Amino acid sequence: MRKGFHAGPAARAVAPVVVAAALAHIGPAATWLPELRRRRFPGLAGQGRPGHIALTFDDGPDPASTPHFLDVLDALGVRATFFVLGENVVRHPETALELARRGHELAVHGWSHDRPWLPSPARDALGLTRAVHAVGEVAGHVPRWYRPPYGILTSGRWAAARRAGTRPVLWTAWGKDWRRDATPASVRATVAADLRGGGTILLHDTDHVSAPGSWRATVGALPDIVRDCREAGWAVGPLGEHGVIGAEERVGGGNERGVGIGRGVGRGGRGRARAR
Repeated sequence: MRKGFHAGPAARAVAPVVVAAALAHIGPAATWLPELRRRRFPGLAGQGRPGHIALTFDDGPDPASTPHFLDVLDALGVRATFFVLGENVVRHPETALELARRGHELAVHGWSHDRPWLPSPARDALGLTRAVHAVGEVAGHVPRWYRPPYGILTSGRWAAARRAGTRPVLWTAWGKDWRRDATPASVRATVAADLRGGGTILLHDTDHVSAPGSWRATVGALPDIVRDCREAGWAVGPLGEHGVIGAEERVGGGNERGVGIGRGVGRGGRGRARAR
């Protein structure tokens, strides 16, 4: 019986290829890092017009929580972008339709809230295509924006987004509202810490993959967050009104909207986020 294993020439030759493939798959996920995103890829971060803030919500729709957000947003006179999961749209079609009826922008958060650590281009393409179709049926048009679960963009998800005609957009500020210890005050303070004019806020309108009941802290923080923005002189609205940097550019030709890591989002003058 052999006590050890020594890789032969063939195995040693294959190993670098496997490593390179893994890096190519997960490498774009480095854009999850806020500072890298802000400095190098402001369009991906959701940087828009300096006088505007994009308000976005992930993970819904959820009939137990989303209607509470709709009522508060109506009272505030604000429309937002909801990054919905395809499986939740199919499960709760009436709640999804209510989002559209009340004038909110529907965007795609994928089919399900999974982590894409293993390369699977076919899975990525199929899941996003299904989600785009489900959301499009509700919205009445092909959704424009895509935010992957956890903000993790792999090469497969980049490619799938481009083929589906959607543009990936992450965020510049979040509320960490998924946590069990989140409160309206903590959500408001966390958003304010990173928010600048032209920024995009990430919040959640459900506890679908968050601590049970955490959405209550978010809905409680909304009036103060909107008031803070308005007092700073910023309008609040959906991504469609935000003027996202590079949103008019098309990458890859044809009708595919998107941004590419290799090309650098908005080179030259567009390559830097505007600071306030």
